[in-house]
Amino acid sequence: MSENLPNHYTISFSQNISLKLQQMGSMLRGTVTEAPYEGKKASPVDQFAQISMNRVSSRFAPMQRVDAATDRRWVAPTDFDLPQLIDRFDKLKMLTDPESSYVQNAVFAAGREIDIAILQATTADASTGEQGAGTTAYTSGNTITVSIGETNSRLNVPKLLALKEKMRSQFVDFDRDEIYMPLTAKDESSLLAQIQIVSKDFNGSEKPVLQEGRIKSFLGINFVYCEQAEATMAGTNKVTVPAWAKSGMHLGIWNDIQSDISRRNDLQGLPWQAYVYLSCGATRLEENKVYAVESYRA
Repeated sequence: MSENLPNHYTISFSQNISLKLQQMGSMLRGTVTEAPYEGKKASPVDQFAQISMNRVSSRFAPMQRVDAATDRRWVAPTDFDLPQLIDRFDKLKMLTDPESSYVQNAVFAAGREIDIAILQATTADASTGEQGAGTTAYTSGNTITVSIGETNSRLNVPKLLALKEKMRSQFVDFDRDEIYMPLTAKDESSLLAQIQIVSKDFNGSEKPVLQEGRIKSFLGINFVYCEQAEATMAGTNKVTVPAWAKSGMHLGIWNDIQSDISRRNDLQGLPWQAYVYLSCGATRLEENKVYAVESYRA
């Protein structure tokens, strides 16, 4: 056998491009209100505080004017981009065009940035005032502490009951508003150990808590699987899991996720560039529509 025969061997490259496990885009975008904007910041809502009627005690008495306290909420954008270079020589060695997967991978990353913005805005200071110069802090009294239900406990039914009680006491309307809470793997595991979640006595045929092994809704709270919350909302030995009425959180879009494939004529080898960019911001619209539950982490 000729010793030169190996020179005729062919190298076989993969026909498929596999994306590693990751959160594939935004999980929370549909759980908040959304609007497009231009400029350096925008005001999504003007707020009017609760007012009370005057009691009429006599005929033809002067009317006492009632002025509702007003406020304005603001949202500002953060810009993101993700350029990836694709070597033209590498393209010659591959049997499939990688550009679509490069872009898809970057779009997933952009979606995660949207979720991070929403999660951070739940408990961050919100920009308020006529021109947005002031700030309004998250209401610490809207937090369900880590010890509810059991000392140093993760998400459990007593905490969810305390959450609903607190929301209802602040006039959050479960019938007219959608209530959302992100659910991570550790808190899902904790809830699946609760009898109220898994028992058939609590899982009626019309709206079961468990659907194909997934926790969809309980006590009027809709759960959205979002592992991003585990890192974004992490604190010392706990994760602060937010919960909100859809009308209480807002996402502003200055430039939605866009992609561009272009040739980089300024670089040697004339590589292709897969470019994805995004400009967005999020804010809490109303304090008593946003809450949090502390979940213990050892």
